[in-house]
Amino acid sequence: MSHVTIYQDNYADSTVISNRFIDEYMEDANDAQLKIYLYLIRMMSARRSTSISDIADMFNYTEKDVMRALRYWEKKRLLTLEYDDNKAVTGIHLMDFAQPVSAPVIAPVPSVSAAAAAPLASVVPISSKLNTEEFEDAYIKPNYTLDELKAFKSDEATSRLLFVTEQYLKKTLSPSEVRTILFISDKLGFSEDLIDYLIQYCVDRDKKDLRYIEKVAISWAQQGITTPKQASRLAGKYDKIVYDIMKALGKNGTPTQTEASYITRWIKEYGFTADVIYTACERTVLATDKHRLEYADSILTSWYQAGVHHKSDIQPLDDHYRKTKPSRAASSNKFNQFKQNNYDFDVLEQELLSN
Repeated sequence: MSHVTIYQDNYADSTVISNRFIDEYMEDANDAQLKIYLYLIRMMSARRSTSISDIADMFNYTEKDVMRALRYWEKKRLLTLEYDDNKAVTGIHLMDFAQPVSAPVIAPVPSVSAAAAAPLASVVPISSKLNTEEFEDAYIKPNYTLDELKAFKSDEATSRLLFVTEQYLKKTLSPSEVRTILFISDKLGFSEDLIDYLIQYCVDRDKKDLRYIEKVAISWAQQGITTPKQASRLAGKYDKIVYDIMKALGKNGTPTQTEASYITRWIKEYGFTADVIYTACERTVLATDKHRLEYADSILTSWYQAGVHHKSDIQPLDDHYRKTKPSRAASSNKFNQFKQNNYDFDVLEQELLSN
């Protein structure tokens, strides 16, 4: 059985909670995330051994719940997880609040004399039976039996939840759709309140397909969302225009941080108005069905470098490009009409598709 060591950059012989943790992180974390993080600090400070199964038993969680909490704090950059060649967790590095988040994380390897003089790395063995593949299995919907479905539907809270879901979707749920709700409740661990919020969130965006709702639920679970409050903050993270631009590129769902960063740059750094961005999106959709954000980014970056400020600035660039571009065999591809200054979309597309 593999072991995990817990250590931090700045060890003190007491259980100390940073004021920054209280001020900036406690409000958004749920009970499980808080308990597990505080428990890790306690074990590290006391130099006591523990295990993922022990933590799960102590708080009446599953081992996957424990791993989900650990990954939540890893996303918050309060700890890092280390793995062996078999993808089993071997280390938990509690980050020093005083350390800049951009600084590289290097596991300390103190000499015997250094450890005796000043134990900077408190090592606590912690066994783990849950590897990365098992964690990812938490997001695969099982084939529930009819007996499991009956038991699920017979629960009073579940019966109420299914009724409310049918009211939102304005239809009777099929057995397959009931399985999806069971998966969200059972495997993803969503509470009744969170599922209720999830359904409202999707319906408000005119998305009533349970397959879409399931994808949103998995996305939330992967980001450590466990309460309606956390989901609400995530949902309000981006302005409506971000979702509209994603839709113009043929992408639905909640944007990732990387996807949103592209659009934020186009709006805030480049200063483009919506009509300029939508024009780039239209040309991108005509050109390719892959790597569309990168493709659109190349168009908009070129326009920015060429001094485009309004949609009316684009046509002169098109005209100039056609006049200066070396002639070659004509093509019936409509996209030939949309080539811009400083780039060749045929070459660009091949580069993007080969990545």
